Amino acid sequence: MVTFLAGGTGTPKLLQGATTVWDAASITVVGNTGDDVEIGGHLVCPDIDTVLFWGGDVLDRETWWGIDNDTTATHEELSRIASAADLEAGPRYLPDDAQTAGRRIANWRRFSGVAEFLEIGDRDRAVHITRTGLLDEGRSLTEVTRTLADAFGLAVDVVPMSDDPVATIVHTDDGPLHFQEYWVDRRADPAVEAVEFRGTDPDPSTQISTMQTTPTQTPPTQTTTTQATPTRAVEEALTDPVVIGPSNPVTSIGPMLALPGVEAALRETPVVAVSPFVEDTVFSGPAAELMAGVGIDPSTAGVAAAYPFADAFVLDADDGTDLDREVVRTDTRIENAADAERVARACRSALAAVR
Repeated sequence: MVTFLAGGTGTPKLLQGATTVWDAASITVVGNTGDDVEIGGHLVCPDIDTVLFWGGDVLDRETWWGIDNDTTATHEELSRIASAADLEAGPRYLPDDAQTAGRRIANWRRFSGVAEFLEIGDRDRAVHITRTGLLDEGRSLTEVTRTLADAFGLAVDVVPMSDDPVATIVHTDDGPLHFQEYWVDRRADPAVEAVEFRGTDPDPSTQISTMQTTPTQTPPTQTTTTQATPTRAVEEALTDPVVIGPSNPVTSIGPMLALPGVEAALRETPVVAVSPFVEDTVFSGPAAELMAGVGIDPSTAGVAAAYPFADAFVLDADDGTDLDREVVRTDTRIENAADAERVARACRSALAAVR
């Protein structure tokens, strides 16, 4: 048995090789939900959906999100209507009192569907409608995710990190932004000052105190004392050896580490992490900007510092970083299934060295 912590596109790319190295039935994937948003009343789980679409062999492998060859007629019509009605485009937060009303799993990340700022394909939207409908019928996010996994014929087990709401808020010199607004709408342009995993701390007074509340411009303040916790399925998965793919350590893996008990569990089981850097050069995404913004050196050495519980690392053959833990080197660039299998085999070798 082996567990993968998945966020962004790095770990899903690795998974396409993992199923040739390990029996797919022995793999559990724990998906980050800090990036989730509710837009137009539908809950979107980007990191979980990438795993669902990969496992169902419908993933758009050019973008590594969404469904391949999906149409976007509804998305385009939403934009046309907004333009014709002279409605402002861009992320539009719902008012504060709506942020914690209704389904709790969507707390602090509710956006209007007017001129939706995320491009959602028509078949992709059907997944979000089904997910939201099942949640409204009273099922947990874990139950819903497994139902959707069955619908897509996944051979691996995929579970969300929590059935409770966690929202990744990036505090920038332009003010606080939900991660999706920071990355999708603003393209990681504002300078990062801090990152908050809202919902992981039950005391609002401990949250970053610079929050300002303008409903259509910034995320609303925390108004609940509920603390998100990992699910029983996650707790069980973390008793198995763990692989952390080349994901962003701040916003892809950070929300999981912020949940109570997760880091302690990782200290008690073999953990191998794949660096998303070659020394100080990142493969893709906003990892460097986010790490620098929260005071972590944007480099392989910084990733190692962010993962003190990791027993071993898989580094690129051109990465000369000297770490104080077991290291296996290979070509870590993943552009196809053969690349993914090579890196997965390196992960297996690293696990064997530390077990």
